[in-house]
Amino acid sequence: MALLRSLGDGQTVNANNVLRGAEHAFAHNSEHDADQLLDRLADAWTWLESRGLIGPHPKNTESAWQRVTASGQEVAADPHGQAKLWAADRLAGILDPAIEEKVRPIFNLGDYETACFAAMKTVEVEVRAASGLDSSLVGVDLMRQAFKPGGPLADPGAHGGEVVALMELFAGSIGAFKNPASHRTVHFSDPVEAAEVVQLADLLLRLLRRAQQRGTP
Repeated sequence: MALLRSLGDGQTVNANNVLRGAEHAFAHNSEHDADQLLDRLADAWTWLESRGLIGPHPKNTESAWQRVTASGQEVAADPHGQAKLWAADRLAGILDPAIEEKVRPIFNLGDYETACFAAMKTVEVEVRAASGLDSSLVGVDLMRQAFKPGGPLADPGAHGGEVVALMELFAGSIGAFKNPASHRTVHFSDPVEAAEVVQLADLLLRLLRRAQQRGTP
């Protein structure tokens, strides 16, 4: 991140120039570990390229000259830019269709509270639809009735303790991450934590799909 911010906004950059400039500076300062520092700097450049934060210059595509991309400029200017990169890693790949189109755009806008609530709300809606339980049941009560031993979504072939554990997983997740947001403002200032809540909702939906398959003749 320090290297990215040192490259400036939209300026033409060159890996060789950066590394040779650093090499001269390290020599001038008599750095005893100059070779190791250069290795780390080269690794940092490679990391930025792999993330699409620096890339080809549109007018010099056949040369070694590059530019800080729009994403790179955005990340560099954001004090939480690195955390957002880690959060994006958490949500790499396709989520369950029920939350992919609805939740990801909200998450990408940085509205983490709404994204987390929407993800868990989707779990609640999908469980109700799959279980056929009455709409008067909501939140934790719905999860317990749906997944309790003998419930419509419980696995009849599983050990009793596993059935209860899965019920508690659904109930605890909804109780911790959906119910509070229904009643008060919940601030998710950490994008990584918010991404993991969305991931949890995705996992719950994956488990729900398996329960639905068990009930399909």
